[in-house]
Amino acid sequence: PRMKLHSTVTAGLLAITAYDARHIAVNGRPLTRSFLLTPQRLIEDWPPDSIDSLTEADLQAVADLNCPIVLLGTGPRQRFPAPALLRPLIHRRVGVEVMDTHAACRTYNILMAEGRDVAAALIIECAA
Repeated sequence: PRMKLHSTVTAGLLAITAYDARHIAVNGRPLTRSFLLTPQRLIEDWPPDSIDSLTEADLQAVADLNCPIVLLGTGPRQRFPAPALLRPLIHRRVGVEVMDTHAACRTYNILMAEGRDVAAALIIECAA
């Protein structure tokens, strides 16, 4: 089932406009690989293709976005990464919310529409 998200998106900002099991669309553009998103920046081809392949370096890239709130979308199910992996974010006092990727998409849009400084780190699992 494909989910279309409708909201009054602030002009010039990046929003998630649709998603399904295999892709997420940002401002109408479908992405099929994991990515990082803030209201101002889209960083494509973020390396992890599952929570099991997530590394501390991947999360350092998230920390480097300098957003106080990070939504970590862990794929089809909410799965918590090893606490040691979160060190780069904890070190910068970043609030990390871990949820399944589709919940992270919805939450990102809500916070972005409220004008919050939020980053979404979204894992899209590659079909085996």
